[in-house]
Order: sequence, then structure tokens, then C-alpha cells
Amino acid sequence: MNTRVLEIRKGVLNKNDELAAKLRSRFAEAGVITLNLVSSPGTGKTAFLERTLRCMREAGHRVAALVGDLETDNDARRLAASGAPVRQINTHRCCHLEAAMISEHLAGWDLSDLDYLFIENVGNLVCPASYDLGEKLRIAMLSVTEGEDKPLKYPGMFNSADVAIITKMDLAEACDFDRQSAYDNIDAVRPGVRIFEVSAKHGAGMTAWIDWLLQFRTLPQVS
Repeated sequence: MNTRVLEIRKGVLNKNDELAAKLRSRFAEAGVITLNLVSSPGTGKTAFLERTLRCMREAGHRVAALVGDLETDNDARRLAASGAPVRQINTHRCCHLEAAMISEHLAGWDLSDLDYLFIENVGNLVCPASYDLGEKLRIAMLSVTEGEDKPLKYPGMFNSADVAIITKMDLAEACDFDRQSAYDNIDAVRPGVRIFEVSAKHGAGMTAWIDWLLQFRTLPQVS
């Protein structure tokens, strides 16, 4: 029985990886940088993304977002307030986004009209680590309210990340957040990864994050 389950899981992941590779080529051909934002529930992904979309649009950059959640379109409506094109993906019982879901919800969009496509994954630090969505950058997020050991508890996700973002820095003192410990734990599972500290509520750290993202676009891209 266990062998059979493993075979099915491998088959599902292989199929997902094949479609993700096609999506990656499609994104590269269109010249759009695609980001997959992953975190546990309550980290502040939506607030962070809303501010990112708003700031980038105001600066003249072409951005859009796909939003994954089990139910409701609450997050999509919040993000749409930024003025960016947004589509909701309801996964119902599925605890992660898959490449097929991304492909389906891109229908009707001309990717060449975008500079950046943000994918807000379902709040979960386990399952999304195994599913490639064709993204260029995987952004792993943790908040100061969750504890500094989050990267050690979920090494698979943080080890696969291209960037780590620590959110809700405005609450760091109130939460007795140990910044150095958080950095050490991130580095233990993903040595040398770029780390940003932000407060989406007050805007602290957002300029550094967006400046880095804009600079990343100017670097030679390898598909």
C-alpha cells in the first residue's frame, strides 16, 4: 500500500513539474518575472503583496497577481484595491497551488503586457514546497509573531526559497523578537539567502525590497 501511494505521488509531482517547465518557458518568452509567495497563515502575505502591487503600479511597472485560498475571494478583493489585475484561485480542499491551476487561470491574459506576476500561495509551509509553479523566484515569509525557529521547523520550504522576508517588524519589540536568532536559523537551512525585514502596515523596508526586485529584472535571466 505504501509503495502504491508513493508511486501515485511521484506521478502527480512529475506531471506537475512537466507543466511547470512549460510555464517557466512561457513566462521567460513573455519577459515576465514570476514570484511565488509562500508562508503559513497569518504571516501578512496579503498586506505585503497589496503594498508591493500598489507601490510598483504607482512607479509605472506592470504587475498582476494570482491568489490562492481554499475558499472566498477576500484576498483577491483586497489586492484588487491596488489597481492591479487580480484573479482568485479557490483550491477548496487542496492545501497548495499546482501548475495546472496557474495555467488555467492565466487564460485571457497577455503575459507580454506584464513585468511581474505575483502568485500568493495557500497559507501552508509544507505542501507548497513540493509544487513548482514555474516561478522565477520563490519568496518564503515568516512574521515576528511566529517565532524565530520557523525555518528550522519547515526546512523544506526555506531551503527552496530564493528570498526570505520577515514581516510585521513593527511588532518585533512587543513580541520580544530575537532578530539574530531568526537570521541564524534562516542561514542554517538556506545559507546566504537574501533577507528583507518589512512592515507592510507602516511601509518600513518596502523600498529596499522593491528596489531589489526592480534591479533583479535588469540581471541576465536564465530560464
